[in-house]
Amino acid sequence: MQPIIAPSILASDFANLQREVTMINESEADWIHIDVMDGVFVPNISMGIPVTEAIKRHASKPLDVHLMIVHPENFVEAFRKAGAEIISVHVEACPHLHRNIQQIKSLGAKAGVAINPHTSISTLENVIQDIDLICLMSVNPGFGGQKFIEATYEKTRQLKGLIRDKKSKALIEIDGGVNQDNARPLMEAGADVLVAGNFVFSSQAPKQTIQNLKKITVNR
Repeated sequence: MQPIIAPSILASDFANLQREVTMINESEADWIHIDVMDGVFVPNISMGIPVTEAIKRHASKPLDVHLMIVHPENFVEAFRKAGAEIISVHVEACPHLHRNIQQIKSLGAKAGVAINPHTSISTLENVIQDIDLICLMSVNPGFGGQKFIEATYEKTRQLKGLIRDKKSKALIEIDGGVNQDNARPLMEAGADVLVAGNFVFSSQAPKQTIQNLKKITVNR
């Protein structure tokens, strides 16, 4: 199988956002990953609903919106209306996670759950059959360009085992520090979706970089 590639718009040139979205449209990327940060759940502030709407106006690929915010239930509907097709909330921000998942699904979006590097995948055991996507943070959330956390490989293997044991159809998404060196080992460990930010947007040939990631093939 080949990975689903989701370039992270957080690493793009915000002064030329339409150009960057057009580049993704013309590439072999599958999704556009949008990181939303509130300065409370994570120590940074990024884009919100108006920027998501602007991206949607030009995007031909599905919007994969990653909410790194507190009280995501207050904003999920607005992000869905803005064009999000996949919406991920953080397990650490959701004391009533099952309710959050059901809310996302009721709006017709795919429901994702993101977990931080220190969070055990056991927190997902009782909801994993309801989840469409699990976003494994392979860096500490809040900033782009961080170094990949090596323990992610083992965590990915553990998560894949849990998905199989529970007969879940959830995809595993890796978010943070993904590059040409770790993409294949992540796929071999069980990853399905690779989020790539700086690796794509700092490239001299971003479409080629995306193509190189896309053509990685592993046997499952």
